[in-house]
Amino acid sequence: MKDLYFSVDVEADGPVPGPYSMLSFGLAVAGGHDGSAFTAVDPAENTFYAELRPISEEFVPEALAVSGLDRGRLAREGQEPERAMNAAVKWITGQAQGASPVFVAYPLGFDWMWMYWYFVRYAEKGSPFGHSRCLDVKTLYAAKAGAPITGATKRRMPRHLLSARPHTHNALDDAIEQAELFQRIMQWKP
Repeated sequence: MKDLYFSVDVEADGPVPGPYSMLSFGLAVAGGHDGSAFTAVDPAENTFYAELRPISEEFVPEALAVSGLDRGRLAREGQEPERAMNAAVKWITGQAQGASPVFVAYPLGFDWMWMYWYFVRYAEKGSPFGHSRCLDVKTLYAAKAGAPITGATKRRMPRHLLSARPHTHNALDDAIEQAELFQRIMQWKP
């Protein structure tokens, strides 16, 4: 059995799904693990990006400002959540080609919460990651470095682990940047 890792990033207009909306998400294939070795792939090569129509009128201005997305434009032009989530499931399944898709994020809690909720709510087949096939890059780093979770911040990580890509708050850019961080930590032997 092989795992295929998908780096995922979400931009939202509030702290939790339901009352607030996921505005965009990006996925990038980061690599695979066959039980004995991790193989990295170019994360910019296989990607998926969607901008969604908001599902409610509520939003937190500070959260919306982080992404720089225009909520009015998304209300007119964003994809319906059903369409975006079903397309994402189809893309993930196609990329996996029989491998088990694994959701990767830094930190996991925020992005997983949004994506899982949207998959369960809007995708016909539910989550392609099941209810728990996910990996927190922050915890992975802490375990390998022997650091407490509170010390597992990018500012405290060795520079050679970090991606040279900027963190732009565009969900696809950040998924690719995060994939590079994940790959380096997976291959790192401290």
